[in-house]
Amino acid sequence: MNPVVHFEMPAVDRKRMASFYTKVFGWKTEQMGKDMGNYVVVATTESDELGRPKMPGAINGGFFERSKQAQHISVVIAVDNIKEHIKVVTKAGGKILGKPTEIPNIGMYVSFIDTEGNTLSMLQPKMK
Repeated sequence: MNPVVHFEMPAVDRKRMASFYTKVFGWKTEQMGKDMGNYVVVATTESDELGRPKMPGAINGGFFERSKQAQHISVVIAVDNIKEHIKVVTKAGGKILGKPTEIPNIGMYVSFIDTEGNTLSMLQPKMK
């Protein structure tokens, strides 16, 4: 299989977007310079000296400037308590889309819209 190793999301205001994800999920961000297209590097987990995630299955990513073309992402974010994170998303300026739904043998799932209009999802994995 080819694993997911990175994600990218478009943003109109990368600073606002970085603030949202830092507040909601505790991610660390680093704004790159003009020579790197003002890209924002995003760490969602600790990395080793080569920049690879230490936790198996975890990924890091980045935010890029939204252009006039249609741009989309697909990201599911694991959380320990979906009800609590619904509150955190809303407080940080996001919008929850519907009610959490149980995915049999997987966990509780809900989609949301972030401060930049991106649609993502949260998953509270089922405990085994």
